[in-house]
Formats: sequence, C-alpha cells, structure tokens
Amino acid sequence: MRISQARGLDLIEISPNAKPPVCKIMDYGKYLYEQSRKTRQSLKKSHETETKSIRISISTSPHDLELKAKKASEFLEEGNRVKIEMILRGRAKYLDKQFIRERLERILHLITINHKVVDGPKQSPRGIGMIIEKVSPHTT
Repeated sequence: MRISQARGLDLIEISPNAKPPVCKIMDYGKYLYEQSRKTRQSLKKSHETETKSIRISISTSPHDLELKAKKASEFLEEGNRVKIEMILRGRAKYLDKQFIRERLERILHLITINHKVVDGPKQSPRGIGMIIEKVSPHTT
C-alpha cells in the first residue's frame, strides 16, 4: 500500500482468495477508460443482424417471385435474416397444407445465395411464414 500511495496510484486486488492475495498497482480510472474504449471499438466492428420481411401470396406471378428472391438474396448478402411470409386470404386459408408449403418453397429455389431455413414454415393468423439466413462459408 505504501508503494502505491508513494507513486500516486491505486492498489487493486486481483485474486483475494489466493495465498498470498494477488494485487496490482495501477491507475484505476485509466484502466476503466481503456476498458470502455475497447468495448466501444468492438461494438463498432460488430454487425447487428436485422430480420427483413418479404411478403408473397399464392397467386404471386413467377416474375414477381424472381424479383422478390433477388431482393432476399441482397438482404442475405448484407448479413440479415429474411422472413418470407405467404399471406393467405379467404378460401386460400383452407387449402391443402402441403400445397401451400410447396407454393411457399418456390421462392427458396430462386434465391441465389446459399441459405438455410432457421425457423418454419409456421402457421400464423395471416398465413404461413419462415425465416432464412445465409450459411456462413466456414461452417461445415
């Protein structure tokens, strides 16, 4: 303690349970400042993933599906997740479940980026939907 007071620094106990206890002499305010800078730098470098949404219906034309698949590919390329929702109205809600899934999966075949289905297909009050994300290249 005398050494730390003579130098004008703080005595910080690192491991109190060790015999003898481990302590370090340092400027505690400077240490806290450096830690906050490190966390800010790591937050700048991290990319927060968003979930982008694409809506289709059973009667969406093939050309429109291609355009929406192209947009989904762009979202995946940016590192975002994509939620594909098929809106079902009226009688379409009561169609065969397998038929509805096949219509939903048409767009998956048009997406050019390597992807995987994370969640779904799930039934919702408005229709059916699934969430996809890009497969990272270093994962096997």
